[in-house]
Formats: sequence, C-alpha cells, structure tokens
Amino acid sequence: MERYKIGRIVNAVGLKGEVKVYNYSDYKERFEEIETIFVEDKKYSIMNARYMKDVAILKLEGVEDRNGAEALKDKDLYITEEMLRTLPEDTYYIKDLIGIKVIDTNGQYIGIICDVLKNNAQDLYEIELENKKKFLLPAVEEFVLNINMKEKTMKVNLIEGLLDL
Repeated sequence: MERYKIGRIVNAVGLKGEVKVYNYSDYKERFEEIETIFVEDKKYSIMNARYMKDVAILKLEGVEDRNGAEALKDKDLYITEEMLRTLPEDTYYIKDLIGIKVIDTNGQYIGIICDVLKNNAQDLYEIELENKKKFLLPAVEEFVLNINMKEKTMKVNLIEGLLDL
C-alpha cells in the first residue's frame, strides 16, 4: 500500500497528548476530512483537529499525555492513496510532478523535476540538468508558463543567467 507524506509532527502541545503538525498540504483543513493517519508505520485515528495559524493541532487516539505526544516529535505523517482528495484544475500532487520534462520557450530540453520544495513564501521546483547539476525555479507564472500532464512536460521562461548560478 503506497502512502503519501502530508505533514510532520513538530512538537507536543499541552498535557493531554495533542501534537503540533506542520501541514505539507496547501489545504489547511485537510485533517478534518480524514479519520485516520499514519505516523511513520503506525496507524492512528484522529480524534480531534484544530488549527493555530499555519499549523494543525491533532489529538490522536491512544496518545494520552505529553510524554506520548513528545515521543512522536519529528515523525512524518502519511495517508493512503484512497485518502487523496481531488485537486482543483491546474493543481498537482508533488508525486505527479516528479520526473516530468522541463523545456524552455523554444522547446529545448532543460532537465527534469526531481523535487518540489514547499515553504511559506512559495513553492520551488528543483530541476536536475543533464549534467546532474540542480537549480531551483520558483513555482510562479512568470517562470512556469504551462504544465501538460498528458505529455509530462513543463514549459518555462528562464531568465538569463539562472542556469549559471
């Protein structure tokens, strides 16, 4: 059964076993829609989900105190494929972007997407060139002109000198 990482437990909250989760999804309320989650290889039922700014606070079944919550710190959260939600148009899962070919406005091959880095400012595509060097491309419309999932290509507009960094 394939699983997909959707967050990471970053700390314990309070004394009753709640955990603070950094959510990798751009849909903050995701944890309200799913009943179970995997912490590494162990399955937990989600008893309650609430939010503080950009983090989720989860109460997991069987985690009854701060010590139990602290034992889960720095562990990744996963869901199964059937738990994935349908995304809006022009929105993609990272798993679907990895490996697609990157071409410039002239149709010249640049490289492939090898990772997508998420942060608070903006997402970044990590692109591996033919010579195995990598560079980061901001996931913004000034650079990313088109993603064609049928052809597995992403057309980009590169600024001069970007590949020389």
